[in-house]
Amino acid sequence: MARTLLDLDELVEHWTLLKDEQGLVSGKRGATRLGFAVLLKFYTQHGRFPRGRFELPGEAVEFVARQVQVSASELGTYEWASRTIEYHRAQIRGHLGFRECSVADADKLTAWLAEHVACKERRPEQVRVELLARCRTECIEPPTSGRCDRIVASALWAAEERLTARISARLTADSIERIVALVAGVDQEDDDAPGDGSAGEGEDGPPVLGRIKEAPGNVSLETMLTEIDKLLAVRAVGLPPDLFADVAPKVVAGWRARAAVESPSHLRTHPLPLRVTLLAALLHEREREITDTLVELLISTVHRIGARAEKKVTEQLVNAFKKVSGKENILFRLAEASIGEPEGTVRQVVFPAVSGGEATLRELVHEFKTRGPVYRRTVQTTLKASYTNHYRRGLIKLLDVLEFRSSNHTHRPVIEALALVARYASAGNTTYYPLGETVPVHKAMGGDWAEVVHRTDKRGRRRVVRMVYEVVAFQALRDQLKCKEVWVVGADKWRNPDEDLPQDFAERREENYRELRKPLDPQVFVDELREQMTTELGLLNDRLPKMGWLDIAERKSGAIRLTPAEAQPEPRNLRRIKGEVARRWGIVPLIDMLKEAVLRTGCLDVVTSVSGGGSLSAEVLAERLLLVIYAYGTNTGIKAVASGGHGHTEDEFRYVRRRYLSAEAARAIAIQIANATFTARSAELWGQGSTAVASDSTHVRAYDQNLFTEWHSRYGGRGVLIYWHVEKKSLAIHSQLINCTASEVAAMIEGAMRHGTTMDVEANYTNSHGQSEIGFGITRLLNFDLLPRIKRINKVKLYRPVAGEPDAYPQLTPALTRPIRWDLIAQQYDQMIKYATAIRTRTASTEAILRRFTRNASHPTYAAMLEVGRAQKTIFVARYLRLRDLQREIEEGLNVMESSNGANSVIAYGKGGEIASNRRDEQEMFVLCLRILQSALVYVNTLMLQDILGEPEWADLLTSADRRGLTPLFWSHVRPYGEVNLDMDARLKLAAVTVPGPRASADVKDGTASRT
Repeated sequence: MARTLLDLDELVEHWTLLKDEQGLVSGKRGATRLGFAVLLKFYTQHGRFPRGRFELPGEAVEFVARQVQVSASELGTYEWASRTIEYHRAQIRGHLGFRECSVADADKLTAWLAEHVACKERRPEQVRVELLARCRTECIEPPTSGRCDRIVASALWAAEERLTARISARLTADSIERIVALVAGVDQEDDDAPGDGSAGEGEDGPPVLGRIKEAPGNVSLETMLTEIDKLLAVRAVGLPPDLFADVAPKVVAGWRARAAVESPSHLRTHPLPLRVTLLAALLHEREREITDTLVELLISTVHRIGARAEKKVTEQLVNAFKKVSGKENILFRLAEASIGEPEGTVRQVVFPAVSGGEATLRELVHEFKTRGPVYRRTVQTTLKASYTNHYRRGLIKLLDVLEFRSSNHTHRPVIEALALVARYASAGNTTYYPLGETVPVHKAMGGDWAEVVHRTDKRGRRRVVRMVYEVVAFQALRDQLKCKEVWVVGADKWRNPDEDLPQDFAERREENYRELRKPLDPQVFVDELREQMTTELGLLNDRLPKMGWLDIAERKSGAIRLTPAEAQPEPRNLRRIKGEVARRWGIVPLIDMLKEAVLRTGCLDVVTSVSGGGSLSAEVLAERLLLVIYAYGTNTGIKAVASGGHGHTEDEFRYVRRRYLSAEAARAIAIQIANATFTARSAELWGQGSTAVASDSTHVRAYDQNLFTEWHSRYGGRGVLIYWHVEKKSLAIHSQLINCTASEVAAMIEGAMRHGTTMDVEANYTNSHGQSEIGFGITRLLNFDLLPRIKRINKVKLYRPVAGEPDAYPQLTPALTRPIRWDLIAQQYDQMIKYATAIRTRTASTEAILRRFTRNASHPTYAAMLEVGRAQKTIFVARYLRLRDLQREIEEGLNVMESSNGANSVIAYGKGGEIASNRRDEQEMFVLCLRILQSALVYVNTLMLQDILGEPEWADLLTSADRRGLTPLFWSHVRPYGEVNLDMDARLKLAAVTVPGPRASADVKDGTASRT
């Protein structure tokens, strides 16, 4: 349960005494012989000596004992603090060529770390891993834990001093003066003592710095103008564009985070190079973020202009609209009356022939006029008026501060059109562009806008209407920005898409293919994919007549008719087991579940101060972190939790939140608890580790005075989406906050690839929103199976693997469509691998990569990726229709997601489930802390169930249906609300579980720290 037992292969590989090692052991007897042998093999494997008997696996001791022909029990008499063990250690070091770490060695290690590691990695635990790996490479025995800490701290300090001196030297005297001025002139001093968290934390700084750090408001002209002013303020400092070009992004992000939480008075106390570097990093990152914000404002504003125009016109037309029924009868009566009295007047003959007379005919004319082209022109006119009278001022200013570019010559006319708009932005009331001016023509000028963009003037000349052309240019810009055919200089999210790809792909081509487990030859890839298609379609075709649940025939509603699988037997004993949990442990406060998980897993060890150092004791910090996580995760808020019986204040909580609980720290805590849960699970009860996860989004209402919150048509309200990845035993391994229009396919891939836990994800269950043909293509390249529940499976088409064989699958003909274009896949194979490598290596977010693969994009790889996706989707659908077990498996996985969403609604009960913040970082912290609470609940419930079901009388009750439905995600025994009281000494009585090794462990294998 606590540790995976070593199998025979591992014992043979790591614990077999070699011939020369047997010679070393031969001169020893009894406990000394066995003790020396296990010390030797442990040192050979880990590069250090064990800290005691507790670090030696029992099965390894037994294995070595048999080789040296000494009873394993003899190890109990081996002295771990004596001259004998010191002599043994010296002998082993001499044999393996290792030496103890001297002062000179420590100095060299510090210098090496500062030059090669600490300049790129600022997390002490990761620098420590590299230190231990370097020790092994240099055949140096790792120093003691305290000495390691000092070496790491010295390396980090030396690297930072060197980096800050280099960065500050690149700045001109004027730039340094402007940067220093940002934190100058604040008279009040703050005492940032840990006991007074409010001190200094509420200080926003001078107006300029405070304004630069502010989050954007909602989509409006005012927000756009404010963000433009912020961008101009940042640029006024005059930072060189390549200031941080040779500095690792993680280091720059760390400096930025530190500058963001430190008050101006604290920043002034730093040495000038450090102070300038911190503020420059903040300005550099904020410039990119504000640029991204302005692009998003442009996209949202252009959409809003059109959407509001359509809504306004629709409301007007609906109010004026009265549908006239019986048009055919009216036409007949008019024709009959007209033929009967061809010489009569309209008022005498036509009007009386219609019921309702003249009024009916007027309504009929009005109905026609309020439809079709007239409606479209009315919308266009309203849109133009909205743009001209209100939004134009902000959008034109955007052209002055943002530089748009395109790597695709097809879209050059859009860039040229924007230049024309900017050139004539101040032309006053000029209706047309001058006759001699060249007006770039682009695709957006056609279609519905063609008649409006051009107008014939009084002299009969065809002219371009300037304001309409501006509207069309901005709409074209929006469309091309969304698929990254047009990009923005100085942006991050909207940067040049070529920067999203790995720049060293060509040099490391073979390695990249090997990591993705893909052949270098595109024809081999094509042949494998085609063979799978052929096999699955053949199996479905051959077995279809015997499948009572499936029918494929020509139908208007779709060729495929799939009967749902029968419900499986209900578990009978799970209610009794949950009742026993409540009887043994009573109603447990949720804060105690979190506390128990934290104390057992040691997950708070990953938390360090954003600004480095910190004087809070570990015990006090742990208590405050627990309570802050509880405040965010339950959505009750810090103020409410501060009133509990724990002795901590609201100001102290806010200090810990700002200085310690970053998004990275919260994510690491959740990952630690998840990994501890995997370790603690009993294979006898839960089975072997799963490799499949389910994913889905859930909608949460949120404040809407920000750019991120959006209206969701399906849920009928404003809010955000939380996209979850939950493995089959109800443990959340990943969560992400996305907006309502974000790609759920991108979110699905992001979570499956970047969850960060020890789980190896090989399959992903999802619903229709989390799948697409592009999704199937990407997941095929990334080596995990996309297993969706397709909502309209009756309409799905199966692609043919080979052309020219129309009768190959006669049973499937009604559902078949054209063959796959294998030549296109082969042509673009290397580019597809390049994009898959970008996702794998995290050179860009999955959303940024997939943004190029939208239907508006003309990217050549898009068509090839679609073909791969269509082939893979055909393989999946053929398997899904054929295998009842696969249908049930997917349904069960998605049911786990539904249960997870139910737990979240119970845990996050505060404020009616609404996220009461407009700040993106606060919304994200709510999601992460909610995940931590749910993970803690699953972890402790797992231990509780194992305690109960470890007893034979309870284990014998379980039926196969019970085992199938057994889940650690239940909350009938949990109290999430009420007064918050925290007692770190009160513990739940649970079976002991071995905690992952402490952070000070010097255990290294293959360059990475391992835990016992």
